Amino acid sequence: MSEKVKIGVVGLGNMGSFHIREISTMDTASLAAICDIDREKADRFGGQFQVPVYYDYKTMIEKADLDAVLCATPHYDHVPISIDSFARGLHVLVEKPITVHVKDARKMVAAYEAAKEKNPNLVFSIMFQQRTNGYWRKVKEMIDTGQLGKLVRATWIITDWFRTQTYYDTGGWRATWKGEGGGVLLNQCPHNLDLYQWFFGVPKRVMGFAQIGKYHNIEVEDEVTAYFEYENGMVGHFITTTAESPGTNRLEIVGENGKLVYENGKLTFDRNKMSMLKWLKESKASFDRVEHAVEDVPYGNEPAGHRVVIDNFAKAILYGERQIAAGPEGINGLAIGNAIMLSSFLGKPVEIPFDEDLYEAKLMELIATSNFQKGEVVKEDVDFTKSFQK
Repeated sequence: MSEKVKIGVVGLGNMGSFHIREISTMDTASLAAICDIDREKADRFGGQFQVPVYYDYKTMIEKADLDAVLCATPHYDHVPISIDSFARGLHVLVEKPITVHVKDARKMVAAYEAAKEKNPNLVFSIMFQQRTNGYWRKVKEMIDTGQLGKLVRATWIITDWFRTQTYYDTGGWRATWKGEGGGVLLNQCPHNLDLYQWFFGVPKRVMGFAQIGKYHNIEVEDEVTAYFEYENGMVGHFITTTAESPGTNRLEIVGENGKLVYENGKLTFDRNKMSMLKWLKESKASFDRVEHAVEDVPYGNEPAGHRVVIDNFAKAILYGERQIAAGPEGINGLAIGNAIMLSSFLGKPVEIPFDEDLYEAKLMELIATSNFQKGEVVKEDVDFTKSFQK
């Protein structure tokens, strides 16, 4: 292999077109081919970046001189593209979410494991670039090093994913069961659900309440409230919507040693002078709270974002660098989102692992019985990078 990983990008929508610009200027990766079923778009970018153009991903992975594939297509397509790429011994970086439902995600991971039997160094990564943000790395560090002690509660209000009706009207596949497979949980919140499981693990039990097209003319969820229970006794809450403006992004983590809050780019730790769990058992006073001090928590400001993940993917291939987010980890956040929706459909709590066949069957039923009419797709040039940092 050369000193640059030769990457072919499949899907030239908002994210794919962003990625090819990044790859074309990197020291560890080179843009070797591009592919999109929209021939006009593919030809335009091919001329701009002077790379081979394909209109079918199977032809690209068969004929192009590639080391790896970056998949930036609609969610369902992640499955066949990844599986076929692994079969040809190609490394894969897939956009979030890994796919629509856990059963399909397991097919991708199984194909990866099978391909590794022939090529043990094969790399499978997922685009969870928010793990590179300094404040989230600091939260992870504080949890992992035990600074909060026993965790009691984690509540994330993430309602600043505001989207207008025009946003939903700009993609024919968007916000439909057949095209996207879900709404706010599957499009806007995969990063948040990934971070949630990265910090706290996957809950044992989930109760979800999902509102379908409550504020928008769509057939998928645009408002969700969920409650989580963990085997160690911790409880969690996850509240999100695409209909609140200005909205809120507040993560509140309570441990026996205090309360850590992220909001408006700032981390604050209310540090207890002793364990609140010890105090509530031993204190002789009825109402006295644990003494605490409020601290602003500094965090690093190293480079973050999609480019960092692509560079890490390339270095994992070239030098064996540890991945920021290995592809199989994408199942965890997806499982939480699927469980929320399944709970809402069934009207009762769902335990993880849940019946994956049942969830797939529900999706297929929603697709088969859909009479939703999307109408004319609106063409609009937007600065979608505004949605990256949450």
